[in-house]
Amino acid sequence: MIAINSIIGTKGVPSINPFELKPSLTNSKLFARDRNVCAYCGGHFHEEDLTREHIVPFARNGQDHWMNVVTACRPCNHRKGPRTPEQAHMPLLYAPYVPSLWEDFILRNRRILADQMEFLMAHVPKSSRLLA
Repeated sequence: MIAINSIIGTKGVPSINPFELKPSLTNSKLFARDRNVCAYCGGHFHEEDLTREHIVPFARNGQDHWMNVVTACRPCNHRKGPRTPEQAHMPLLYAPYVPSLWEDFILRNRRILADQMEFLMAHVPKSSRLLA
């Protein structure tokens, strides 16, 4: 039997810079980034009760990217409607951000071993919501 670590380094230079990659946007990763907390009322909800809320709505040429989306409960999303938070008088309780490469690995919610999680968390930016 051969024992190996769960984290293995490779030799050589990759043809792409992984730090320039933008993580794909999915609802489950968005909700995990925002810790299942509504950006408007601050309530903590189960994933099935949450929605992807566009800060600048599509109706106002808003885009579907990390810096324009937050987690919202269904009642708050409905109340805000096709308006900006300012127009709806619903200020954001937290700011959106693009997760780092390390955060993205964690947000994918795959089975991560304890030593792998320790390695990933050591590289997560100090400003990450995952540390809260």
